[in-house]
Amino acid sequence: MAACAFRRSIASQLSKVLDLPPENLIKSISAVPVSKKRHVADFQLSIASVTEDSSSDSSAQDLHRQAQKLAERLKCDAVVSEISTGPGTVNFTINRELLAKTVLQQVLKDGSEYGVKSELFSAVPRQKAVIEFSSPNIAKKFHIGHLRSTIIGNFIANLKVALGHEVIRINYLGDWGMQFGLLGVGFQCFGNKEKLKSSPLQHLFEVYVQINKEAEDENVKKLAKDFFRKLEEHDEQTLSLWKQFRDFSIEEYIRIYKRLGVHFDEYSGESFYQEKSQEVLKMLEDKGLLQKTVKGTGIVDLSEKKDLSSFSTVVRSDGTSLYITRDLAAAIDRMNRHSCDTMIYVTDKSQSNHFQHLFQILKLMGYDWAERCQHVSFGLVQGMKTRRGEVVFLEDVLNEVRSRMLQNMASAKTTKEIENPMETAEKVGLAALIIQDFRGLLSSDYQFSWDRALQSRGDTGVFLQYTHARLHSLEQMHGNEQLTDVNVACLQEPDAISVLQHLLRYDEVLYRSSQDLQPKHIVSYLLTLSHLAAVAHKTLPVKGSAPDVAQARRCLFQAARSVLANGMKLLGITPVTQM
Repeated sequence: MAACAFRRSIASQLSKVLDLPPENLIKSISAVPVSKKRHVADFQLSIASVTEDSSSDSSAQDLHRQAQKLAERLKCDAVVSEISTGPGTVNFTINRELLAKTVLQQVLKDGSEYGVKSELFSAVPRQKAVIEFSSPNIAKKFHIGHLRSTIIGNFIANLKVALGHEVIRINYLGDWGMQFGLLGVGFQCFGNKEKLKSSPLQHLFEVYVQINKEAEDENVKKLAKDFFRKLEEHDEQTLSLWKQFRDFSIEEYIRIYKRLGVHFDEYSGESFYQEKSQEVLKMLEDKGLLQKTVKGTGIVDLSEKKDLSSFSTVVRSDGTSLYITRDLAAAIDRMNRHSCDTMIYVTDKSQSNHFQHLFQILKLMGYDWAERCQHVSFGLVQGMKTRRGEVVFLEDVLNEVRSRMLQNMASAKTTKEIENPMETAEKVGLAALIIQDFRGLLSSDYQFSWDRALQSRGDTGVFLQYTHARLHSLEQMHGNEQLTDVNVACLQEPDAISVLQHLLRYDEVLYRSSQDLQPKHIVSYLLTLSHLAAVAHKTLPVKGSAPDVAQARRCLFQAARSVLANGMKLLGITPVTQM
């Protein structure tokens, strides 16, 4: 990684002056974000992070004085061409030709591994992670929360795989519970085998809505209870119908996930754990953790003082298991089967309490690995409607975004004749959805807007795709450059330097996202990269320039496109080459 070589060089000079090992200094030296003010240094050292006497109440003046004192003791060399100070920082400017040569060489040599090979990750152990995400309920709406869970879980899995971790992607379906009693009765009344085969999600949802209207009828309630009891008793005919609901639904899910570019290693579900949940209840009882209430329900006391000020209900009065009991069984089973280092659950923030209880009970049961379980929560999306009304199925959203994008592409003056407009519209539309979703903190709620998401200018997924396609066509026009003979002295314009400085920061951005699992750092980085590349594309023409200037610029744009594509793929976006 280009930044690593420069950080190391600066750290080695600092270590002699500060008498600290260079490896202690590397993380205190960060790349400076590109500024509109144009001339900024490339790296900065925060004085507060390296001097012992800079306590939290050190004044800004003190820190500035310390920065100046330190800067006076440092010398420029073959790598650093200028040393200056800022508020509490020492700033380092890298020799301009060395900057261009090192960054371009590294980006084009590392390809898709640029940034992930950085020494910032050297202290991070390779791990095995189980990530549970998406997890729709069969026969209920695949609502927008499931879409968020799907794209966020996919991003976390992509990032971990890119950084060399082993990942198991699990889709934990809501495929058990009383609603299947109701659905079974509904299907016997209103079901159609042909429709179940051709569009299972739609048909089961319609049946469920229809039977729900009669759910208060005592006779229907009794039939539903009987159906679910038979299911729990493994009655062959009942189980066979339930299995059809599940299998046809999974087939259709797989087809839809394929459109999203998402795959799973395992389709699991609550049904797998209805028997194992009885084992969990027995373990809780054996450990003296299960208490019976007056109503006959089983609870686990989670309060510190053991005064039941906080508890979790784990079994109904009739002895049947609850969602949390099945989740306990699933967590224990996964840890036994996969021996993973971490388990991540991606669901909306309304379930935060549920996961807090889940992890607490696991800890009380003596499972220390509960400490390594994590709930990545996200906020709600308001206002997502298709032209046909409220969103019911994910497929409606995908079809809507594709048709709106096709319309926009058809009316845009810049659209070229492209081979597969439907496919391109879908990829660009999906980028629009993902970027709108990932721009803020995951835990924030946000108001969805089709118009804002699909704008071709501004900070949108459409703009990222447009920039990528434009840079790709530049490469196609002039052929891919071999870097060996590029004259980097031709890349000294401020707009070229800004792109190079920004490419330098990529590993730090990946590191931040890997620490807090927030995609917004990468989104913001890619949007800035696209804006910088767009400006450079205008001010640094390839066509009509002297051969060595044209060649150096092509190389710069190729490096920008390569990093843009890498980042987009981590977010779950397939970069398009025509638009």
